Amino acid sequence: MLRAPGEFRRAQSAIAALFCLLGFQYATWAARLPALKTRLDMTEEELGLLLMACGAGAAASFPLVAVLMRRLGSRRLACVSALCLGALLPALAAAPDYPVALLVICLDGVAVGCLNVAMNAQGAALEARFCRTAMSQLHATFSAGSLAAALLASGMNLVTSAVTAHFMVATVLLLLLLAYAQPRLLTDEQPAKPREAKKKDRRSRLLLPSALTLWMGCAMAFGTVTEGAMNDWSALYLKDVVKAPEHLVPMGIAVVSVVMVLARLMADSWRERWGDALIVRLGSALAGTGLALALLAGGVLPTLLGFACVGLGVAAVTPCVYVAAAARGPEALALVAAMGTTGLLAGPALIGFVAGATSLVWGMAVVAACALTVSLCATRIHWTRPTAEPVTATT
Repeated sequence: MLRAPGEFRRAQSAIAALFCLLGFQYATWAARLPALKTRLDMTEEELGLLLMACGAGAAASFPLVAVLMRRLGSRRLACVSALCLGALLPALAAAPDYPVALLVICLDGVAVGCLNVAMNAQGAALEARFCRTAMSQLHATFSAGSLAAALLASGMNLVTSAVTAHFMVATVLLLLLLAYAQPRLLTDEQPAKPREAKKKDRRSRLLLPSALTLWMGCAMAFGTVTEGAMNDWSALYLKDVVKAPEHLVPMGIAVVSVVMVLARLMADSWRERWGDALIVRLGSALAGTGLALALLAGGVLPTLLGFACVGLGVAAVTPCVYVAAAARGPEALALVAAMGTTGLLAGPALIGFVAGATSLVWGMAVVAACALTVSLCATRIHWTRPTAEPVTATT
């Protein structure tokens, strides 16, 4: 069992590199969507379908991830899926037509689903092994990776407009991150089980998810609906409903993102002091109540304050739920991750449907209701602090 303080930092930096890698890879191709749209002559509808294909691939990866986690363990699965993500960038740049690009993006979603589960399993095992909270800071590095990808895309555009050159540079950087992370990731050989125990495990995998797992999945889904909807609809709400000046319209996304990153950097100390249960319950309640009050008050400043409440309140939701799901095993973690991806995929469409049928104010009210629902789900989840023993397989 690794206990030296230096070992914690070594493993933490490796797992953080995986989170950074995933954020960097996703933001890299997302930043070049306009160029891909022009090259492949995509319509707006085809572009929307391309974006949905990534989320659909990630959501559909749940059965595969559960099997691979059992057979490979989180360390090897993380490395394999990261390699796939690196290879898919040049493949997307070389896609000759729209159907091929659609297939590549769908496969990218599957690899994203695999890496998402594997790296969160590593993060949960890190907390369990060293009895220290770390998951929120790990999630913050995902945002850092997205920011780095945006800066690289901007810099590459100054040098060349070629998507292939950009994606090749990005692939090299992804491989460097993986090379740094791979030897430092956690490993843990599982003890051999008797034949009877193995048969019991195989039978248990055929059972439906427990109520506790479903509550965690619902918390994750409603949390990602809240998080995703703020990114997709906050600017439009400021422009069309609040009538904010043009230069303040992008501030909605900026406020949510900055507050969320800062909160995630500090959230692990909050978790150690008050525990995950209180952080998730009060945080999601703050997000829902703050946004609801902002909708009632109107005006630019109250709206931005409400958006800040959302960023602060939901920042620790997904890290805490991932830790709780990892304690239930790979199948629970994979299902919860898939439900989170489904929420992230379906959330913007749901808000758009409500806004189209009524108004965007009611659409944002649904976002506030989703945040409050997370608080309700959190009361049904069994939360535990990190223990001295690993809670998930990391072979």
